[in-house]
Amino acid sequence: MWKTDELLKPIWHAFSALDVDKIGKVSKSQLKVLSYNLYTVMNIPHDPVSLEEHFKDDDRGPVSNQGYMPYLKRFILEKARDNFDIQDFNKMCWTLSYKKNMNMKSLLISNEDAFKVWCIFNFLSEDTYPLVIIEEEIEYLLRKLLDAMGSSWNQDRFAEYKLQLSLQRNNGGLSGWELINLVGMAHFSKGMSLHTVSMGITQVYQALILDVLKQGYVMKKGHKMKIWSERWFILRSNTLSYYLCEDLVDKRGDVVLDQNSSVESLPDKEGKKCLFVVRCADRSFELCATDKKRKQEWIQALQTCIQQARLGLLSPHREARLRRRELRQKHGVEEEELTERMRQLQATNEKKQMELEIMRKKLKEAASIAAMEEERRKQTQADLQDRYMLDLAREKMVREQMEQQVAQKSSELDQYLQRVGELEDMYKSLQDALDQQRTAKQEEEAMRKRQARLLAEEAGKRVELEQLHLQQQRAMCQAQAEKQELVDERQAQERALQATMLQLRTLEEERHGAVEQYQEVTKKLTLAANKTKKWKTRVAQHEGLVRLIQPGHKGPQIMTNWGPASFTDAELELRKKSWQERKNQEDPLLQ
Repeated sequence: MWKTDELLKPIWHAFSALDVDKIGKVSKSQLKVLSYNLYTVMNIPHDPVSLEEHFKDDDRGPVSNQGYMPYLKRFILEKARDNFDIQDFNKMCWTLSYKKNMNMKSLLISNEDAFKVWCIFNFLSEDTYPLVIIEEEIEYLLRKLLDAMGSSWNQDRFAEYKLQLSLQRNNGGLSGWELINLVGMAHFSKGMSLHTVSMGITQVYQALILDVLKQGYVMKKGHKMKIWSERWFILRSNTLSYYLCEDLVDKRGDVVLDQNSSVESLPDKEGKKCLFVVRCADRSFELCATDKKRKQEWIQALQTCIQQARLGLLSPHREARLRRRELRQKHGVEEEELTERMRQLQATNEKKQMELEIMRKKLKEAASIAAMEEERRKQTQADLQDRYMLDLAREKMVREQMEQQVAQKSSELDQYLQRVGELEDMYKSLQDALDQQRTAKQEEEAMRKRQARLLAEEAGKRVELEQLHLQQQRAMCQAQAEKQELVDERQAQERALQATMLQLRTLEEERHGAVEQYQEVTKKLTLAANKTKKWKTRVAQHEGLVRLIQPGHKGPQIMTNWGPASFTDAELELRKKSWQERKNQEDPLLQ
């Protein structure tokens, strides 16, 4: 997704072009048209009625840049996505601004090349308004252009231009239109053809603006037909696109490079050399370079893109621009600190110079006083030499004292300078002591926070131990209650066991009595069975002999083990009944 700062720069050019009177304000009708064009070119849905309502004429006059910025951010920039062509966006802003700021007839480059230089300016310019490109970025751009044109860099010529630029401007920067004039007038590309200059501008534009890291013809193996075909490949920060040819009209596909992608060299096969493969999550692409050097360049460029995707970095040129800005900011802060330090030292030095000047004036006054005294002494010496010999000795003494005072003042001055040096050393020592004290306070604060955290953890542990103690007491009480219940239950079970043992003994005794009764009954049954067997034998013997001969029955004859029976079924039944009655009467135990 495009950053807001990068989108604001072309819009600022368009807004400045609409500001015909150079007062920093634009009419609402023009801003309405500008907003509508931005909605259209950036594919942002909008409500025409709301647009008309926002920019209706309410007799408040034109709108400033600060007044238009809230609407621009809220309704346009915050809704912008990656579904629009950045080149169309730049073209629209370029069309609104270039005719009012420059004369294309005076340039040696085409309108398209001037547009590309303008886009490069927006990329390299600072984020402060009005937009300018500083000397460091100008040197970077000119080096890239000359390198793309195959020319060498002339540092002396750029140093002269840099000196001239610093004399003309305090900030040492150029606007976008001045940069186009610098490149378009071929100040640093003299002797080169316009085609070479155009190709150099296009190459730098593709690298910086379109993030084209490498491009060229490479043989590609098809996925279905397995046929090698030559395609024009363009490598960007996260995409490897391939076209039918370099006019970029017929696009054949994209290879998305992410952190899971990889590139490897392949051995020669199928009569092809300089082979390498790009592996993605869903498929692999076998490619063939023209020679080993280009193969290594492609592999290195692809590995750089994959590594940046794994680290989550921007494109190399954007990362380099960000590092240059951070380095400039760091140098700016260091320069400000150095300037402040120099200012303080200069103020101290001025103070010392003032003190030395005062001392020098005092010495001059003392010398002038001594000279006046000496002149007076010389004037009176001629007339009163004998009379004032003592005064002469006195004056000589005074002069010696003055010389001693001068020497003393000089020594005091040296001591003062030495004292000033000692004070500077002491100031540095105090600064170091303050830094050490600040560090010690920070460590003390950290230790205090650590002690507070340990006390809080100790309090929390104490609360947890008290809760565990209460839980243990509850558990002990519960265990004692359960133990008492188990003791009661065991006593009840023992009592039940004793009662069961008594019942078992009683049942054992009853079983022994039942066994004895059974044995007696068994004996009686055995005796009764023997008697019954004897009686059956007797009855059978008597019945076979005593039975009278009667006419035979015409019904079905009963068959026995000894042959046809001599009686009928009815007779047999009667005999059984009578026999059973007799038996019951004779042996009542069988009942």
